[in-house]
Amino acid sequence: MSEHPIQGLMDTAMGNIKAMVDVNTIVGDAVTTPDGTVIIPISTVSFGFGAGGTQFAAKTDSIAPQEPMFGGGCGGGANVKPIAFLVVGGGNIKLLPISDKVTPIDKIIDVVPEVVDKVNGAVSGAIDKVMGARAKKKDEKNTAKQTAQFVDIAE
Repeated sequence: MSEHPIQGLMDTAMGNIKAMVDVNTIVGDAVTTPDGTVIIPISTVSFGFGAGGTQFAAKTDSIAPQEPMFGGGCGGGANVKPIAFLVVGGGNIKLLPISDKVTPIDKIIDVVPEVVDKVNGAVSGAIDKVMGARAKKKDEKNTAKQTAQFVDIAE
């Protein structure tokens, strides 16, 4: 059985869509800046596609065509919209949205590294204080023992 004309139309359209859609359409190629920061663009992609066709023979023709007549068409559209940049550098990873709308999740993601740093600083400071107080107490005990030994020798 021979291939129907609509099949060729669909194959061509789908082949072109496949050529347009790959991972680099959504997550773009990374760009490295001179200071070593890597910037990766992130996008959304929307596609629409439609095709149709018909076979018909004219009712007024006195001679029938050897093959059925065919009429068809297809159309499609694509929308690629950049939405953010993923910035990796200086030991940090940040998602910088392009939209003016900032969601609570975006704020939380931005604040988490600062909170972790503050908690680490507070814990380190508390540990240093405790260790310093223990060392000071130990030094005072040693000094008191040494003073007691000097007094014993002098007597």
